[in-house]
Amino acid sequence: MKLQVINSPFSEEQVKLLNELLPKLTVEQKIWLNGYLSASQAAVNAVVEEAPLTVTPTTKAVTVLYGSQTGNSQGLAEKYAAILKENDVEVTISSLASFKPNNLKKTTNLLLVVSTHGEGEPPDQAIQFYDFLYSKRAPKLQHLHYSVLALGDSSYEYFCKTGKDFDEQFEKLGATRIAPRTDCDLDYDEPAAQWFTAVQEALLRSTATATITNNGEVDVKGAKSSYSRKNPFYAEVLEILNLNGRGSNKETYHVELAIEGADFHFEPGDSIGIQPENDESLVDALLTALQLEGQSKVTVLEESLTLKEALQKKLEITVLSKPLLQKIAAFTVSEDFDALLKDDTAWKSYVKGRDLLDIAEDYAPFSWDAQQFVSLLRKIPARLYSIASSQKANSDEVHLTIGKVSYENNGRTRLGVCSGSIAERIQVGDPLPIYVHKNPNFRLPEQEETPIIMIGAGTGIAPYRAFLEEREELGLEGKSWLFFGDQHFVTDFLYQTDWQRWLASGILTKMNVAFSRDTDKKVYVQHKIEENAETFYKWLEQGAVIYVCGDKKSMASDVDRTILHIIEQQGQKTAEEAKAFVKELKQQKRYQRDVY
Repeated sequence: MKLQVINSPFSEEQVKLLNELLPKLTVEQKIWLNGYLSASQAAVNAVVEEAPLTVTPTTKAVTVLYGSQTGNSQGLAEKYAAILKENDVEVTISSLASFKPNNLKKTTNLLLVVSTHGEGEPPDQAIQFYDFLYSKRAPKLQHLHYSVLALGDSSYEYFCKTGKDFDEQFEKLGATRIAPRTDCDLDYDEPAAQWFTAVQEALLRSTATATITNNGEVDVKGAKSSYSRKNPFYAEVLEILNLNGRGSNKETYHVELAIEGADFHFEPGDSIGIQPENDESLVDALLTALQLEGQSKVTVLEESLTLKEALQKKLEITVLSKPLLQKIAAFTVSEDFDALLKDDTAWKSYVKGRDLLDIAEDYAPFSWDAQQFVSLLRKIPARLYSIASSQKANSDEVHLTIGKVSYENNGRTRLGVCSGSIAERIQVGDPLPIYVHKNPNFRLPEQEETPIIMIGAGTGIAPYRAFLEEREELGLEGKSWLFFGDQHFVTDFLYQTDWQRWLASGILTKMNVAFSRDTDKKVYVQHKIEENAETFYKWLEQGAVIYVCGDKKSMASDVDRTILHIIEQQGQKTAEEAKAFVKELKQQKRYQRDVY
């Protein structure tokens, strides 16, 4: 939206200059300008008369905390902490796992950036702090000023629940908001920036001489990146290889991308984000069902394009959520749709595995025009895939492991937006828009001799290929143990030759595999862990770090229960002591999970 200065005390020439300047300013530049104009008149005069002197702000202590599962919250927290430090604000930054809750009594200004994981659950590193805040031990916080930035995914029922819970509980304990909580969907850059602007403005009001500046995008290491989620790098596809053998129930693709010239910096444990497009045939079917003209012009994200382009390249049409259904309800007179929305069981059952085409076919007609329709939809979220290669070993390439999502529902074959494209439409030589997604919560140990235990099923094997390739390249000799599970040994043993080579060379110390469909009794990775309980616990006693990557609801939760049981039995601990031990492992970053 372009700003226009009208009905102002400025001259016509000044108005013209302002109208030319304001639309071109970045958020950071507006923040700086706001701080500059908010400074005292004396300070302003001093700056004008003795440029380029700047105003020295009054020191203000701010604590920045983050609760992050995949790194988004941590990245934002570190970015904003760096900006505050650049402006001589005294900043303490910490994960919720490392922050001692009793220190809340000594904290005056608190900024919390926290994500919501799964069905409204706190991320792993936030659980202990969350429990403390809701316990009888939580102190009164009348002295505390705070603000919460909540990250989430609106396709889930409990959108941003963790952030909402923290915000409400701080208030109940007597704390005062610096700025209102902001709830961010997957496309969080703009609302997060607006939240931070509001926080800074509030701090400026209470520190009148402060001038807040921001010298640019700061990542975890303080370096600027040429490419990002907003500005992806178009990587050439070098290889697409189906890792599954003939007769497999699955299609898992090894994808190699050229990144020469991208200036990417990533580590094992990081992910690559791919900006996908919707299947053109699905878009055409949706336009036909809605009786809308694909060449109609619409505005999406301040860009003018055709309706078909918007639906294919910009907007999500394959995921149904309650917020979206509620928006759609305003444009239909269908009593069946109204009844569906009022019944929690009914709408949850309906949306599973369905998309907007189902809505168009089942509940037409709708009263919207093309612009109203696209205004209901959110931007297509990027798809994240764990990096399956070491940059030290392959400096100009990045490798991914992508499982094709394909299923039948309501008489129609459904494909994953990105995985379906990789499997059926993308060819070698095609460009893919990508960026690096940092995940500092899934990292190899700093000490090379530290043993590692890697647990994964299916495509959850990807980061461990990067782990071992990195260790091989660096010549590290710490012990490593891999648990891998899939359906069939013959067709689904992903990267089998790599593991065999690393076992032979000693880079991989031990490996246990579980192929669930090869015997009458289904055997999964947690069963193999249980079979090796005594050795598993000995490795823990030796300081091993546990990694779990894969499906959260089934594999990861089953593995978690198994680990608790082993600690309880082998360590001769009570159930409560075992839970406390696991919490300690997570705090020490000795139990890291990349689950989805």
